[in-house]
Amino acid sequence: MQEKDYLKDIKEIKKIMNKSTRFLSLSGLSGILAGIYALIGAFLAYRTIKNYFYIGKYDSINPNSIELKLLLIAFFVATLSIATAYFLTKKKANKEGQTLWNTTVKRLLLHFSIPLIAGGFLSLELLNMGFFGLIAPITLIFYGLALLNASNFTLSNIKYLGIAEIILGLIAVNYIGYGLYFWAIGFGVFHIIYGSIVYLNERKS
Repeated sequence: MQEKDYLKDIKEIKKIMNKSTRFLSLSGLSGILAGIYALIGAFLAYRTIKNYFYIGKYDSINPNSIELKLLLIAFFVATLSIATAYFLTKKKANKEGQTLWNTTVKRLLLHFSIPLIAGGFLSLELLNMGFFGLIAPITLIFYGLALLNASNFTLSNIKYLGIAEIILGLIAVNYIGYGLYFWAIGFGVFHIIYGSIVYLNERKS
């Protein structure tokens, strides 16, 4: 009986320590929805590119206009994903009695943002220089690095999503011209799979 009590106490202590050093209120549903948004964005980007290159509009459209359209699609997908993650995570954090803005969350955002911002600036430079084929691999790799950094301050299994994104990005380098498909897999399918796993674990606990 005492052994069971000790094990229970150890689990409680571990739980308290995790809560003090990690932000554990990330919503699995937000990951699923972010994946769906990414797939919709990939479809809209595919239609935009198809219309530009294959329906006789190539000579009549300023090349900069397609870049602007693709950037707008990416911006709206990212904004919608962030807003959804904020709303659902805040709701979950309130339910679990966690604050959404504390030292752990600040560290999480800092370590997540640095690789993400670096990858974003590099992608813009590649876009400006006309290296369109490298943008998808670069965004996947840097996003994966951001997730790996963030895994020290939130759900530890998010590192597996980060590793998967990095591997996918490295594979995508060898298939220039198919970046949109890899982007859809990495930001769409992978997010839906990971979000579903987290969501099922949430329902069990």
